[in-house]
Amino acid sequence: MPIPPVCLACLAALVTLAIPGGAAARAPQHPAPPDVDAVLAHLDDLYRSKSSVARMEVVVTSPRSTRTMRLKAWTRGEDDALIVIEAPPREEGTATLRVGSNLWNFLPRIARTIRVPPSMMLGSWMGTDFTNDDLVKESSMHKDFTSRIDRRSDAPPGWWLTLSVKPGVVGRWARIDILIDDANLPVEERHFDRKGRLARVMTFDEVRTLGGRRLPAHMMLAPVDQPEQRTEMRYLDVQFDVAIPSETFSLSRLERGK
Repeated sequence: MPIPPVCLACLAALVTLAIPGGAAARAPQHPAPPDVDAVLAHLDDLYRSKSSVARMEVVVTSPRSTRTMRLKAWTRGEDDALIVIEAPPREEGTATLRVGSNLWNFLPRIARTIRVPPSMMLGSWMGTDFTNDDLVKESSMHKDFTSRIDRRSDAPPGWWLTLSVKPGVVGRWARIDILIDDANLPVEERHFDRKGRLARVMTFDEVRTLGGRRLPAHMMLAPVDQPEQRTEMRYLDVQFDVAIPSETFSLSRLERGK
């Protein structure tokens, strides 16, 4: 017996009701894409602000060993930074100073200050997977790259950004893909070298309030070609927008260590 048209309509309605949220559930409403320039300015400023004083723990894992360092860092704007290793004892007082485009390392065991040439900015910092550039934040995503929204991420909810290096900018990376969550906090960064190959991945987690702002307190950097190697950095404490004497960012202060 044919089903009357009115019953067909009822069946269609029942099928729709059987789906949680009805048909609208099949078309979730995503937030509007963020303003890319504003996001990059936020990321550049997230751990630095106008000034900062922070204590961090760095753990370097390699196939043969694991080593842990504790350090204290002072920053002022984008140009000045002082990083002093406080532990372990054999590395205590080892320090890095950046003023503008100049970078120095102080090695207390030989009581010597060594200027790091620009060609070494992308070299390893203290045997970690971070470079000198990573630690002192010489490069700026906002200044050195053109950027665009690439796609929406559902797990976790957020957006993938694609950054392409500007012509004439000297550096290791041709492209950086960044995943940010819906609070504009970093979740993952993928760094591609000048030949377009994925070279390393950095992940961010342990979001908590430090220095009055919400930020990921833990970062892990892993080189793609060395799967058993990684460097983790965890913020233990940080203060932002504090008064820091100009003398802090001087060679005399660098050589005092503590």
